[in-house]
Amino acid sequence: MQNPDEDTEWNDILRAKGILPQKEVEVTEDDLTEMIDEAARKQMLKEQGKKDMEDMSLEELNEVEDDEDERVWLEYRAKRLAELKERQKKARFGSIKEISAEEYRSEVNDAGEGIWVILHLYKTDNLICRRLQGILQQLASKFPAVKFLQSVSTRCIPNYPDKNLPTIFVYHEGDLKKQYTGPHIFGGQSMTADGVEWALAQVGAVESDIEDPRDTLMARTLKDLRVTRTRVAGDSESDDDSDSD
Repeated sequence: MQNPDEDTEWNDILRAKGILPQKEVEVTEDDLTEMIDEAARKQMLKEQGKKDMEDMSLEELNEVEDDEDERVWLEYRAKRLAELKERQKKARFGSIKEISAEEYRSEVNDAGEGIWVILHLYKTDNLICRRLQGILQQLASKFPAVKFLQSVSTRCIPNYPDKNLPTIFVYHEGDLKKQYTGPHIFGGQSMTADGVEWALAQVGAVESDIEDPRDTLMARTLKDLRVTRTRVAGDSESDDDSDSD
């Protein structure tokens, strides 16, 4: 029996008629580069306010300055590929890694040039620790260039006091830049992903445009107070009207 996966004229006919399924096409590295080039070219044209050549009329095509456009395109292509390669090189992590005391030096102190490390000391029966773990997992996915680590506190540091949990150590190139300790860090039970991200951004561990969530909370609280006062004042006026009747 003939192999249906072979590239034969008969199999091509059967595929065309729907008798055999279409053969899967393997995407090569050259294909990916070509797709990146095409996306970059279209983005460049969009930024320059120009049309894609496929959308141009004959007159518009005749007006295109080939040499100049080619030079600009090659410069843009080189810049874009360099950015993508740099981003790919930095995106080395993306999740939280569990470490032991024996791995502390290699994973934290010797993390490497330019690497930020976020180390979370925790215990599984601590509710704040579990809440923070979930948030750190979100941030690890969002900032794959940052190394997120975690370790059971007493396994990493013998006799580490539970009152200091959760604990966050922030390292950069092996140097301790910041530490957060205790059940009230990042707002305790009220901690949010935005709040933790903002705090880490202040140290420089992540790049974020999130505004200080405390300002947002304060504005919301003041708004609620104004609404409450307005309602109380309205109720008082209603009571006065009732009394005068």
